[in-house]
Amino acid sequence: MSVKERKERDRAERERLIVATARELAEAQGWDAVTTRRLAERIEYSQPVLYSHFRGKREIIGAVALQGAAEMASALRAATAAVDGPRARVTALARGYLDFAERNPAVYDAIFQLDGGLAFAHEDTPEPLKDAFAALLESLAEVAGDGVHPGLFTELFWAALHGLATLTRAGRLPPADTERRVALLVDRLAVA
Repeated sequence: MSVKERKERDRAERERLIVATARELAEAQGWDAVTTRRLAERIEYSQPVLYSHFRGKREIIGAVALQGAAEMASALRAATAAVDGPRARVTALARGYLDFAERNPAVYDAIFQLDGGLAFAHEDTPEPLKDAFAALLESLAEVAGDGVHPGLFTELFWAALHGLATLTRAGRLPPADTERRVALLVDRLAVA
């Protein structure tokens, strides 16, 4: 291995460490606890080293969001691959989405609530974000209904899931009724 390759590998490893540490800290204590000073202390590198990878917290949030979006897409595809039939897939998709949001609140916030400097719904939207939307679209397109644009239907269904996830987490909706909400959402919106 050349010196250049080793330096690139070490740089990539430091970057993974920064993102993983930010994610762990955010999941344990919230995003307010994630500061460049605290991250530098935890990873045992100086702040200038951290800044050589990310210009600040916003970019770190963006990196966590991209990683989380890729994980969400995988989780949604895994949830829907295990069932047969369009309605069963949509139900599994909704459960998978809500489970992901519940298990990974800081990552979910990085993707959808916080400013990570990422563009959504644009040509320059990063691939992991596009892929997370595609994972939703794959199951929802087949139940959108006649004359309904699959992308618009997916946006509407996603908005409903996001609302359920955030309102439940905020204590505005009782978690005990989540399954009934999912069933109602699928029954009322999924045509096929």
